[in-house]
Amino acid sequence: MKKTTTIFIAFITSFLLVNCKSEEKKQDFATLTKNYFDDKSALDPLSATQNGQNEYNDKLQFEMTDGYRKLQTAFFNKYQNALQQIAIDDLNEEEKNSYQIIKWEVEIGKELLKQPTNLLPVHQFWGTHLTMGQFAGGTSAQPFKTEKDYTNFLKRMDQYAVWIDSAMVYMKKGISKGVVLPRALTQKLIPQFSEMATPAIEDNLFYSSIKLMPASFPDSMKEDLTAKYTQTINNKLIPQYKKMADFLRKEYLPASRATSGIGSLPFGKDLYKIYVKQWTTTEMSPEEIHELGLKEVARLNAEMEKVKNQVGFKGTLLAFFEEVRNKKELKPFTEPEQVIANFQSIYDRIKPNVDKLFSLQPKTKFEIRRTEAFREKTASAEYNQGTADGSRPGIFYVPIPDVKNYNIYGDEDLFLHEAIPGHHFQISLQQENESLPDFRKFNWFGAYGEGWALYTESLGKELGLYQDPYQYFGMLSNEMHRAIRLVVDTGLHSKGWTREQAIKYSLANEAESEASIIPEIERYMAIPGQALSYKIGQLKIIELRKKAEAKMGKNFDIKKFHEKVLESGVMPLALLENKINAWIEGK
Repeated sequence: MKKTTTIFIAFITSFLLVNCKSEEKKQDFATLTKNYFDDKSALDPLSATQNGQNEYNDKLQFEMTDGYRKLQTAFFNKYQNALQQIAIDDLNEEEKNSYQIIKWEVEIGKELLKQPTNLLPVHQFWGTHLTMGQFAGGTSAQPFKTEKDYTNFLKRMDQYAVWIDSAMVYMKKGISKGVVLPRALTQKLIPQFSEMATPAIEDNLFYSSIKLMPASFPDSMKEDLTAKYTQTINNKLIPQYKKMADFLRKEYLPASRATSGIGSLPFGKDLYKIYVKQWTTTEMSPEEIHELGLKEVARLNAEMEKVKNQVGFKGTLLAFFEEVRNKKELKPFTEPEQVIANFQSIYDRIKPNVDKLFSLQPKTKFEIRRTEAFREKTASAEYNQGTADGSRPGIFYVPIPDVKNYNIYGDEDLFLHEAIPGHHFQISLQQENESLPDFRKFNWFGAYGEGWALYTESLGKELGLYQDPYQYFGMLSNEMHRAIRLVVDTGLHSKGWTREQAIKYSLANEAESEASIIPEIERYMAIPGQALSYKIGQLKIIELRKKAEAKMGKNFDIKKFHEKVLESGVMPLALLENKINAWIEGK
């Protein structure tokens, strides 16, 4: 009896020691993920503000500088070493996902740092100068509710004036090495700076928040903040905007390259392969993606022919594109407010059907807004995430630069993608998920996030949309748009295509106008590889759904499938595939 008791006590002691060590390792990993998020946010304070982390609202990154890249290198090395100290077998499944996500981000980050991407610090599509303008409007992610909020942005403006100088320094280095933007992109960049140098202070975008000051502020505080903002705008920002605009016109534009793709740069083909890996989270080559794109374009052309025949159009598909682009009935609006109201009516129509497909739905509120005037000419429709605490709603931004030519044929599809159940559902659920570490709540992988949004476009009929054949054609057109991206993005950056070739290919295969296609092609030129993420991710999710339906048969539950895809937030596609396979097998 004594011997048995001794053995039992020894067993319990051993079990507790092993358990304690396991818990200690899990605690260490939880600390690692917290530190990873904090360090990542400190390196990217503008994104931290977008995420609702207000402790970074007075900071600004100088992402092009050598000093910043050294900080990035130290960050990647720190967490690469930290992961080596973690016993991955002791982690639960969600922790293993976190481990693999950090490992993936560190590896791709280190690969990118080997390339001189900092010599191209600005382009026309996104970046610090556009984010600062958006924040300056006073209704975006940068809060303007307290005196501290106003002083935070004042500090950020001071740093931003210096940031513009730093950008010019590295662009001049780029000129000396022949690492410059294509001429067409520089031409789009010039007005983004020149138009911000408005001489009348009341008309300057950075003065917007002064006009929106809370009435509860004492008069003395209002006067003090107004004086400080006026001084910073007049004495720092406007001169810097003028300086950058002059530099772009006089020095950078003449030095800009005639080629369109990044592959024309000495290191460009290697860099493009890294971008392809980064944006698709796969090992697919540019050539494989190009061929896949050609197949998808052919498949969708056949589907579009069916719609053309359904509506009784007798001409070619190209002629039908022209018909759709110019059909008066598809351009019914005279005021921008009518465009917004149309999207609201789409929202109202799908509400009764969303519950049929989704048991997991977000709490974050949602709004539809017109894109701000300062960026409307070059912007696409987009979604800006809200905050999990409810202090800021998710916002679907719609650019309406020319309302009388605004065509509605793709609006139902667009709403599903950008809003519900696309980006708003996916991003909000991710941010609201208390079981995820913070770095995953506010993370992004384009192949998953954009792939999900494109997948949701195929749910339109189940949600009560696409009753009009032109709206269904809009869905096919938007999917075609993403298939074309596989062809033209790889064409531009790995096959030496010109901007004009890419425009011509797009015009031959989709119903978008040339005026719409040109900024899209220039977008791909500015951010190589990003446009690949949509179709690659969508095809993987469709593949996983078909596999689940086939293997699970009558036990397949569409609500559960969507829950499983959404519940863990964005991740590389291989991790998503592992997760869905485990669900299919009942593990």
